[in-house]
Amino acid sequence: MIEIDDKILSNELFEKKFVCDLQKCKGACCVEGDSGAPLTSEEVNSIRNHINLIKEEMSPSGLSAIENKDFYYVDEDGEEVTSLVNNKECVFVFRDQNNIAKCSIESAYRKNKINFNKPISCHLYPIRVRKYESFKAINIHNWHICKPACDCGSQLNIPVFKFLKEAIIRSWSKEFYHQLEDIYQHFFQKTTTE
Repeated sequence: MIEIDDKILSNELFEKKFVCDLQKCKGACCVEGDSGAPLTSEEVNSIRNHINLIKEEMSPSGLSAIENKDFYYVDEDGEEVTSLVNNKECVFVFRDQNNIAKCSIESAYRKNKINFNKPISCHLYPIRVRKYESFKAINIHNWHICKPACDCGSQLNIPVFKFLKEAIIRSWSKEFYHQLEDIYQHFFQKTTTE
C-alpha cells in the first residue's frame, strides 16, 4: 500500500495492467452488476439540471424507465446510484452500431451539449474509492467481465493508473497524477534492478 496525503493506494494501481477492450466486453460494466453507478450529490444536481439534453442521447428503454421513476435511487448501502432498466443496465446506456454499451451522459459531453462527463465512479473504473473518517482507500475492483481489458493492458504494458490518467486528473489533480508517475518510475526501476 502507498500513502499520499489522505489517500491509501493499492499497489495494483501500478502493478495491474488494464486497457478497456470494448470490442470484446461490449461495455458490460454498464450492464452487469447489482446496482447502478454511484453518484455524488453534485452529479445528481448536474444531471437533473441537464436531463433534457442527456435525454437526446438516451435509448427508448432508458427514457421509459425514467418516466416511471427518477434517474437515480438510494441503494441498500445508502448511496445515490443511477437507476436501472429491468434491474440490469444503467438507464443512461445506449448501444452503438457495434452493439457496444455507451453512456448517454458522456455522449452529450463529447458533443459539447453539457459541460460535465459521465459519473466519476464510471470514469475511474476499475478504481474504487472508499471513504473513511480520516482517509480514502483507493483499490482496484477485480471483475471477470474485465478479463479482456486486463489482457489488452498486459499486451500493451499499460498500468491501471496510466490508462485512467484523464479520470485521475479530473478527480484529484494533475499534481496527484504526477506523484503516481513518480512512484511508478521508482517502483519500476526498483523491480528491474533486483
